[in-house]
Amino acid sequence: MLKRFVVKKNERGALLKDGDFERILDAGRHYFWDPLNHLSLVVWKLDAPMDDRDVVDYLVRHDPQTADACFEKMELGEDEAGLRYENDVLVEVLPPGTRRYHWKGVIVHRLDKVDLRQGYGVAPELAARLLQPALHGRAVAGLAGLLIAQVPAYHVGVLKVDGRVERLLGPGVEAFWRFNRDVQVELVDTRLQNMEVTGQEILSRDKVSLRLNLAATWRYSDVERAHGQLVKPAEHLYRELQFGLRAAVGTRDLDALLENKQVIDEVVGQHVRSKLAGFGMEVGSVGVKDIILPGEMKTILAQVVEAEKSAQANVIRRREETAATRSLLNTAKVMEDNPVALRLKELETLERVAERIDRISVFGGLDQVLSGLVNLRSPSSG
Repeated sequence: MLKRFVVKKNERGALLKDGDFERILDAGRHYFWDPLNHLSLVVWKLDAPMDDRDVVDYLVRHDPQTADACFEKMELGEDEAGLRYENDVLVEVLPPGTRRYHWKGVIVHRLDKVDLRQGYGVAPELAARLLQPALHGRAVAGLAGLLIAQVPAYHVGVLKVDGRVERLLGPGVEAFWRFNRDVQVELVDTRLQNMEVTGQEILSRDKVSLRLNLAATWRYSDVERAHGQLVKPAEHLYRELQFGLRAAVGTRDLDALLENKQVIDEVVGQHVRSKLAGFGMEVGSVGVKDIILPGEMKTILAQVVEAEKSAQANVIRRREETAATRSLLNTAKVMEDNPVALRLKELETLERVAERIDRISVFGGLDQVLSGLVNLRSPSSG
């Protein structure tokens, strides 16, 4: 008839009668007279939150002294966040509206409340505590409720709260509460950047399909203005480069584009600079990297170039032949009027011939070399 219940030192128990709560049992052995077997026992671990809300609500409402003696009450309003400590060590970040009870005894619990109505920024000393390297080695729950913004050198962070730009963050680390608001930080590189506009299919004015690749350099001159007026500044710049490229190519013939590619750079650059004026962005250099023609157009242009070069070669050849003929005619006129010059030409011709002859036989004396019989005999005929 006598029933015994045992509650361990790291536990707390609840005595139930016919399934209904009777009272809390501390650690130890408990004996009760129960001839009809109406009593039962439920136990909970002291190092875990009390998850039986019915028992907690009953004690808070009907036996507040027992509730205060047994539980560490942690309740947060809708505009409050909480930092829960166990033995003075941060273990959890609690969101607004949290209602939780922890057993007293084994662990010393503490709750620090933060009023979210005072702002979305985390105090610097608290942020440093949350961001310390040793903290990440422990199982700290609820850190998703914090936005940790790490801004590297040569960058700024654009802080947006509920979709509105609030301010710029310099290089360093800051933390913000995410509860009850949408907080975002967008990192922006303030250095000169490159942008590629590739694979643009555009028709020239004479209906030739071209594929162009464009490159541009740009930077932010006023980051806050750019992000305050444009949702995505880089995408806006990309579209304006596309529009400028189409305006430059679509209004010109293929021959004009191939003869002067720089006109595309100038037109696109002027277009983009005029469109970005007042948006906090600067465009440096703009240049076309490639102009790719269709296969059949490449064949036609190759034939045109070949015909042009062939015609130029014919003109040069005829010009040289004409010049050579004119030179021969002038030489003949000089020789006709000057016998000495004709004689010198004969001597020059004889000299060139003599260089190819192995032996020369002369009959009639040296004075007959030019006027008499000259017998030119090669080594084979010797």
